[in-house]
Amino acid sequence: MTSFLLSLGLMSGTSLDGVDAALIRTDGERVEAYGPCLTRSYPESLRDRLRAVLGGVGAVAAVERDVTLFHAEVAAALLQQSGTPPADVSVVGFHGHTILHRPEQRRTWQIGDGALLADRLGIAVVNDFRSNDVVSGGQGAPLVPVYHAALAGGLVRPLAVLNLGGVGNVTWIGQDGIGQDGIGEDGGLLAFDTGPGNALIDDWALRHTGRPVDLDGRLAAQGRIDGDALDAFRQHPYFAQRPPKSLDRDDFSKMAAALVGGLSAEDGAATLSAFTVAAVDLAGRHFPAPPRRWLVCGGGRRNPVLMAGLRQCLAVPVDPVDKVGWDGDGLEAQAFAFLAVRSLKDLPLTWPGTTGVPRPLTGGRLHRPRTGPDARQTSA
Repeated sequence: MTSFLLSLGLMSGTSLDGVDAALIRTDGERVEAYGPCLTRSYPESLRDRLRAVLGGVGAVAAVERDVTLFHAEVAAALLQQSGTPPADVSVVGFHGHTILHRPEQRRTWQIGDGALLADRLGIAVVNDFRSNDVVSGGQGAPLVPVYHAALAGGLVRPLAVLNLGGVGNVTWIGQDGIGQDGIGEDGGLLAFDTGPGNALIDDWALRHTGRPVDLDGRLAAQGRIDGDALDAFRQHPYFAQRPPKSLDRDDFSKMAAALVGGLSAEDGAATLSAFTVAAVDLAGRHFPAPPRRWLVCGGGRRNPVLMAGLRQCLAVPVDPVDKVGWDGDGLEAQAFAFLAVRSLKDLPLTWPGTTGVPRPLTGGRLHRPRTGPDARQTSA
């Protein structure tokens, strides 16, 4: 008999905006029910401290603790608001926050203390989802494709699901969903990072306006795209590299600064937005077959400039995932709730077609809440 578990997922994305939390009931293969979601923005001081340790520098340990405690606050608020006793939750999927991603060096670093979070919430926690994949030769990203595939039943295929967080990533879902190797000639899964998502735009907006986001694309909408800069961007060797492949948040930062550094605030935002769209367009060269539809999740789906650019260049329907009934705000948090249950059941999280790992591979580390004096000291 199938065992469905209530699972809570937590996600802190590369856009540095805050923490998403979501409840789902799942057996790790299907979703029986969707619970509520909650998003809390990072306090400005914590966001600044988190930004300061990107790359694995500075006071990482202190920031890790405070980021973990903030996750605990968000999870506890979701449980309280939904009237869910912690004892009803079987597991928490805790992604943490990526501060370094160098799979070519077999290194990936998501800060977040799983043991501390388990003690704080009194619930088992699965974290460190990426390390097993990376040390086994995979890219460690993206991890969400298996959840996209679980939700995509009944939708037209081939289907592309595009996540525009700090980094962009795409899941191509063929006729067969997940095959033995993750992808086949006429079906399966293919996933990879497309290029910059919102990170370059956000950093530009912060530098030029003091706000950490180009809200509704207003800055970009007032600018003009620098065609020479866009042409140079499109020549970056990453786009010709065959997937699976993945990126660190800041991999394009130096190039972008060189290409748009002399532009006005408006023209720079417009050009960086065009970079994000062009990266998605270039991703299509790697698909086994053209998608018949694109669904967009992540904060980028709320940016009218990005969405208009995607619709113009992709030439098939491009819609926010909300249009097919998916929760566009809670999707990644739901995914880590889903992955946590898969980890508990020793089911694969990644495949050759999603991360380049040599074989289907599970992952994650389980932390059970401790009791007694040790737990009280850890949670203090």
